[in-house]
Amino acid sequence: MTLALILIIVGIVLILLGVFVQAAQFLLWIGIVILIVAVIAWLMNVVKRNA
Repeated sequence: MTLALILIIVGIVLILLGVFVQAAQFLLWIGIVILIVAVIAWLMNVVKRNA
């Protein structure tokens, strides 16, 4: 759960950097990918806990 939270925070920070800094536009895509991985990790954790 802690790893998913860290990934969500890192993803949001990279998305914000990618939006505000045009030179670092690839950070936007890296942030989106990290955010998706974090959401998948969180969902797997929730499913595992309920099963």
